[in-house]
Amino acid sequence: MYYNGIYHLFYQYNTKGEVWGNIVWAHSVSVDMVNWINLEHAIYPSEVFDKYGTWSGSTTILPGNKPVILYTGIVDDEQTQVQNYAIPANLSDPFLRKWIKPDNNPLVVADESINKTKFRDPTTAWLGQDGSWRMLVGSLRKNKRGLAILYRSRDFMKWTKAQHPFHSAAKTGNWECVDFFPVSLENTDGLDTSVIGEKIKHVLKVSLDDTRWDYYTIGTYDTKKDRYVPDDTMIEGYHGLRLDYGNFYASKTFYDPSKNRRILMGWCNESDVFPTDDIYKGWSGIQAIPRKLWIDPSGKHLVQWPIEELETLRKKKVELRNYKLNKGENIEVQGITPAQADVEVTFSFSSLENAEEFDPSWVDLYAEDVCAIRGSTVQGGLGPFGLLTLSSENLEEYTPVFFRVFKYQDKYKVLMCSDASRSSVRNHKKMFKPSFAGYVDVDLTDKKLSLRSLIDHSVVASFGAGGKTCITSRVYPALSIYGDTHLFAFNNGTETVKIDTLDAWSMDKADM
Repeated sequence: MYYNGIYHLFYQYNTKGEVWGNIVWAHSVSVDMVNWINLEHAIYPSEVFDKYGTWSGSTTILPGNKPVILYTGIVDDEQTQVQNYAIPANLSDPFLRKWIKPDNNPLVVADESINKTKFRDPTTAWLGQDGSWRMLVGSLRKNKRGLAILYRSRDFMKWTKAQHPFHSAAKTGNWECVDFFPVSLENTDGLDTSVIGEKIKHVLKVSLDDTRWDYYTIGTYDTKKDRYVPDDTMIEGYHGLRLDYGNFYASKTFYDPSKNRRILMGWCNESDVFPTDDIYKGWSGIQAIPRKLWIDPSGKHLVQWPIEELETLRKKKVELRNYKLNKGENIEVQGITPAQADVEVTFSFSSLENAEEFDPSWVDLYAEDVCAIRGSTVQGGLGPFGLLTLSSENLEEYTPVFFRVFKYQDKYKVLMCSDASRSSVRNHKKMFKPSFAGYVDVDLTDKKLSLRSLIDHSVVASFGAGGKTCITSRVYPALSIYGDTHLFAFNNGTETVKIDTLDAWSMDKADM
């Protein structure tokens, strides 16, 4: 949340180990969301209503500029879940170091219709035009129907469950970390969570426990029925839109009034071989770079872009202009620190004629399956072309981030991949090295595709076509580390691709 000039990040933290468990609400603060100060834990198990765990939730700013935390408490060893609240002990403390859990907790207890062990992660509340507050709690019904349960309150203390779910979807499993917020159809500005009006759409995001990925739909909030209705073009479930097609989960947005924007924060877990590796590294799990989020002018999907404050870490810069990449060619980007870099590149091509046909048998496959079939080394027509990040000098290991353009019926289909399968020469069977991928909804009239990749040793976060498609990969190279890391631009398609512009920066280290 943003409060009185300070950004607050509350996150789930295990105080006793490198794997999930013993969860408290850790607390860090920042003035720019880049450099952070760690504070004492905000919430930890201490009362009968959270003795067995203080799980995730949200913050809401109440009238009078009073912040409140809503969170899930675990009350017994059977994981019975209730919804609690906490308030700052001292509003004059700019960092809000100490939080109090009042005695009237819990605020919400599951009734007999609710699965009390699948009942968690209350959302930021919004104030309706009728003067009642509303919040959602994720849950699960029989037959794997996921749902968001709606609660209303006049005073934020006494909450009543709505007669019907706010929204549900069959065969989606348990919904975690539900998020609900408005987006403007007029510009890229963010909106406060309570804003209702014309030229606004709403987004419902759910974290699916079954897949450990974040999905969303865009739709309409029916304020009379208090229900959310996805647009007809939206797909719910495993084949639906995702905020990030890589290692990214349990995300949360908040409205930043200081710059009139909506900010997305997300968690990237470790995917190395053993938890003991994390002990050696000194961390387990990271937060992705904060992103500004808005709706695409088409209304079909969201757009995300790293916050502008990140650019304060940019140091030495190198440029490349109007360089032609022929089939099988790559060029090294030299003069920066490739293990810790920010790269923006725009590719162009003279024709779409050489785009390969999209195999009809792939229609029902996930994008990552197609990427695994048609990887960066498989020659195509228009693509694959992109960046070879975290590369060893002789390409024994690298993480390619690339595009491949297909002909499909009378249109073109753009695949974006971030392929970790060659990211490390370590080949332990437990190492997670997937071919992450998503399709990019982009107009190719100008015959250009842009890519931005943030590279940070074990992370490659990439934004295709200005942030229309985002992919975050966690990788653990053995050779391409520190000063032995290289960065290349490449083309393995028969169609010559031109690098119109490539700008790359060495990135400084943030303070934490």
